[in-house]
Amino acid sequence: MHYSSKPMTNPQPAPLPLWQKGLDLLKETGQEWSNDKVPRLAAALAYYTFFSLAPLLVVVIAVAGFFLGPDAVRGQLDNQIAGLVGQQSASAIQELVKSAYHPASGFTATAIALGAILFGVSGLFGELQDALNTIWGVAPKPDRSWVEVVKQRFVSFSMVFGIAFLMLVSLVVSAVVSAVTGYFGALLPMPGFVPGLVDVLVSVAITTLLFAMIYKVLPDVKIAWQDVAIGAAMTAILFVLGKSLIGLYLGQSSFGSSYGAAGSLVVVLVWVYYTVQILFFGAEFTKVFAKKYGSQIVPSDNAMPIEQSVLARQGIGPSQYSQAVEAPAEPAALPALQAVGAEARLGPDARHSAGRPEPTNPLKRAAAFVLSFLVLTRLRK
Repeated sequence: MHYSSKPMTNPQPAPLPLWQKGLDLLKETGQEWSNDKVPRLAAALAYYTFFSLAPLLVVVIAVAGFFLGPDAVRGQLDNQIAGLVGQQSASAIQELVKSAYHPASGFTATAIALGAILFGVSGLFGELQDALNTIWGVAPKPDRSWVEVVKQRFVSFSMVFGIAFLMLVSLVVSAVVSAVTGYFGALLPMPGFVPGLVDVLVSVAITTLLFAMIYKVLPDVKIAWQDVAIGAAMTAILFVLGKSLIGLYLGQSSFGSSYGAAGSLVVVLVWVYYTVQILFFGAEFTKVFAKKYGSQIVPSDNAMPIEQSVLARQGIGPSQYSQAVEAPAEPAALPALQAVGAEARLGPDARHSAGRPEPTNPLKRAAAFVLSFLVLTRLRK
């Protein structure tokens, strides 16, 4: 009887189709979004963004307006904001920008206002960086030098100039696209949806650049550009679709009227809240994609993984994709022979005192008693 000399191998599973991989990615991204408590992170960042919105727009108008003129940039921003949150909310934002753009007269007041604007804008991106670090499970090292802290603050503030540059590019590209479509539209018959489609594609491309810059620069992680590009493109598509749906809902519903005079500002806050959730969903997608199909995400040189116990105290569940690590194990108990040796060195009371806590300092006990007495006295009043 003849036997084959070829070794028997287990058949390899058939590769999943592309649509199945995409569905699994979205499913695992949703699970990570839930584990990391993204709605809570988005609520905190939306609140911070609401108070930093006027300083941010002031800086963007100042930088982009240096090339195109402040009035042109301000008019374009007003049109964009009105299309997102409605004309009434856009007017409220315009008033906030005017108040921040024209501070009180005098050198001291101007310097204080400028410092507050710079601090508020850089603090916004610092808060965004902290939220992204939480999603990726990393944190800055506690022994960082002040040079690294200043450098990181400068990187956060440089994002403002990046946004202003993209705003400038958006205005120029929109003008060029409008001129080109108008020229060819006069020569060749063109469907009416083509200019709108081109405008959407340009918006997706510019938004992809913005999100790629945020995911690559802000978090304290090392991640490849190809992973960032895929995650940023996914986020940009969701953002363009989501902002239209959110704007349609806020424009058609009577949501803002329920809050009276503050309704316009509440609409802005709600719009920012849902937009930030889209941004964080894209960050979760980028994390899952990089771990499964791309390069591995590792902490930067000035960062370290967060222990799972720290995340658990914040209500964040365990994740197989974050950089979080388990806390180091407690040292094991002394073996019996070492315990006997310790008793011989420290005396016979060492064995009995090993399992007991150290006696409380009398001064601490007295201070605690006095503090408790003062609290009780205050409560009785």
